[in-house]
Amino acid sequence: MPPVFILNEEPIQPATTVFKSGEGAEAQFLGVVRGEEDGRPISGIDYSAYLPMAEKMLNELVERGEREHGPHRVFIQHRLGFVAAEHPSILIKVRTKHSAESFDLCRWYLKEIKTCVPIWKRVVLASQG
Repeated sequence: MPPVFILNEEPIQPATTVFKSGEGAEAQFLGVVRGEEDGRPISGIDYSAYLPMAEKMLNELVERGEREHGPHRVFIQHRLGFVAAEHPSILIKVRTKHSAESFDLCRWYLKEIKTCVPIWKRVVLASQG
């Protein structure tokens, strides 16, 4: 897998999966900006982050994941800047020995990113767009 995490304005691109010896499963989460927020049409979401803190928190999150959940590989990409509706804003990939742990860890990383990492979103209504 590429670096452990990427925070940038580049589009999320699909990549070929290459497993290491002992890995038998990869779970992926791809989050896409919905076309509406609270029933109102939106043109997208503008994401911002305090990069030094966000990168520090992601490093700590990956270290904690390894410590608490055992060996695995993870890749996280979160878009910054404006992301148009119907385009991906986050990708999480987790590779483990078994499928159940891949699914569980993917969900765990998503929850932790949403609650702990300083990435903020500002909804852009379609009428503002």
